[in-house]
Amino acid sequence: MREFKKYPNRRLYDLEESQYVTVDDVRKFILRGESIHVTDSKDGHDITRQILLQILSEQEAEGHEPVLTNRVIEQVIRFYGDNVGSVVSRYIEQSILTFLEHQDQLRRRMKEMNDLNPFNFMRQAMERTFADPKRNASSPPKDDA
Repeated sequence: MREFKKYPNRRLYDLEESQYVTVDDVRKFILRGESIHVTDSKDGHDITRQILLQILSEQEAEGHEPVLTNRVIEQVIRFYGDNVGSVVSRYIEQSILTFLEHQDQLRRRMKEMNDLNPFNFMRQAMERTFADPKRNASSPPKDDA
């Protein structure tokens, strides 16, 4: 987990690299698969969620297609203070994890299908047959008689 501190001047400090970073740098860490944790330098409160929400907001401001529609966000807001809020949170998280798992399975199957592609099979056979001239030279000559 990558640790950051946010200072009053709105700057983020990467504790691992001992340097200031931008919110975009934090986004890049996330895209590489790293988890983050951000604390406020004044009071030590966890402000990770605010940074994550800021990253989402900036992505949409840059013109990226929103993942969460207005309707979904409105409904999420309605869940706050409701007894089902924690259930919905776990449901959304599990749904995303299941989606990612299915996406990985699909990628693996597509790769397997690509490996089974007859053209790839023929290419591999041709490479094995003709790529190594020493292999062909060591074969005994055929007797045409």
